[in-house]
Amino acid sequence: MLVSNITGSHTPDILDCLSNLSSDEVFTPPKIVAEMLDLLPQELWLNPEIKFLDPSVKSGVFLREIAKRLLEGLKEKIPNELERKEHIYKNMVFGMAITEITSLISRRSLYYTKNADNAEFSVVKMDKKDGNIIYKHTQHEYKDAKCVYCGAVKGVFDDNSLENHAYRFIHKEMKEEFRDMKFDVIVGNPPYQLSDGGHGASASPLYHRFVEQAKAMNPKYLTMIIPSRWFAGGKGLDSFRESMLNDKRIKELVDYPNASECFPGVEIKGGVCYFLWDKNHNGDCNVRTISNGTALLPMQRALNENDVFVRFNEAISILNKVKSKNEVTLDTQVSSRKPFGLPTNFKTITTKKIDGHYKIYGNKFIGYVNPVHIVKNNEWIDMYKVLISKAYGAGEGYPHQIIGKPFFVEPNSVCTETYLVAGYYDNIEKALNLEKYLKTKFVRFLISLIKSTQDMPSKTLIFVPKLDMKIEWSDKKLYERYALTKDEIAFIESMIKEML
Repeated sequence: MLVSNITGSHTPDILDCLSNLSSDEVFTPPKIVAEMLDLLPQELWLNPEIKFLDPSVKSGVFLREIAKRLLEGLKEKIPNELERKEHIYKNMVFGMAITEITSLISRRSLYYTKNADNAEFSVVKMDKKDGNIIYKHTQHEYKDAKCVYCGAVKGVFDDNSLENHAYRFIHKEMKEEFRDMKFDVIVGNPPYQLSDGGHGASASPLYHRFVEQAKAMNPKYLTMIIPSRWFAGGKGLDSFRESMLNDKRIKELVDYPNASECFPGVEIKGGVCYFLWDKNHNGDCNVRTISNGTALLPMQRALNENDVFVRFNEAISILNKVKSKNEVTLDTQVSSRKPFGLPTNFKTITTKKIDGHYKIYGNKFIGYVNPVHIVKNNEWIDMYKVLISKAYGAGEGYPHQIIGKPFFVEPNSVCTETYLVAGYYDNIEKALNLEKYLKTKFVRFLISLIKSTQDMPSKTLIFVPKLDMKIEWSDKKLYERYALTKDEIAFIESMIKEML
């Protein structure tokens, strides 16, 4: 997939670069680029005064497709092909590469050579070697050990290294390039995340900074493809989510819940989406979802109908029926992380039962723990409880199980951070009914409207009603309670796997 995006003969240094690309430099497939550019008004391709910018060039595929469309669209206004190429490549198409590697690849893709001022090989002889695709090494500016522009953690990134991930577009140095230029259209696929120095592969989102910077440049149109995690917010995305949901200039939103349908062979938890921001639009957004190769029902709707963006249009009527009853929701009952103060890696346990010790459920183990280690929620210990995995992931496709199997546990038991306490009762019947309730497709469907990653904090249950657990709930009873239609029931059944 990578090599096919480079036009012309290859040089060894370019080929060597390909094996060094990071996960944030995954190239956008031409099919998706075409879909994104199709969102733009077609009259743009007929206007020789329009200027395009890709602020996160990787393979150059966006710029190449833009140039291709302009070469066709401007035939009447600039009939001479050489003059037309000169005008387009020198005056209309611009890019900022995210690394030196991608600058080389993208110049080969757009100009047919890495040296754009080479008259023999370049499609158009540019005035300088870089042409209009620039890359300059940029340094982070640290305050309290974090970059004030992108949040990079000092010590994680070496400013003296070749690739320090200080992306120029979102740093102050961006003002040095294209200083006097006004861009009409900004397009691209920005880097998605940046290591934050946390445990394991911990990373913080970065793509929202590109979107915000692009908006600040006030173009006529903006289209980018980004992870869909912003729908639910969290980890630095809450303010971005709020601004996006309330931005009435977002005219189109196309969502891929399974990212591999967009980027074959690539897993991005929560899927990806692309959008069209139109400076002069002020209204509802046309929302479309692509799932299993099928475009689901499109819908014009306000993005801020709920605090969390509901990605499936078919779910709106179901959710409205549930919310119309104004019932207390289950998130008010479910515990926070570390229900008893014990981390996932807690190991001070015994495998043999000891008088006075509590049974403990952890990550792939069941043992016994001394009561002295329990630091909170002691009043829950002698009650009947229902536990549910704090994290669960089993692929991105549908139908999906959505959550791990909830299970009932007896009094005198606790758990580590691996689980949340979904409910606690002095009555065994209520606990068993809660376990059955959480297993229903109806409940798991409502959770799926919030849950976009493996993690399952209590807020993922904000749409789930807290019902009377004296009743043994089933999907049939719940469908009747909320007066769901056959089509609404069929949609839930198509999205959620049976849980035995």
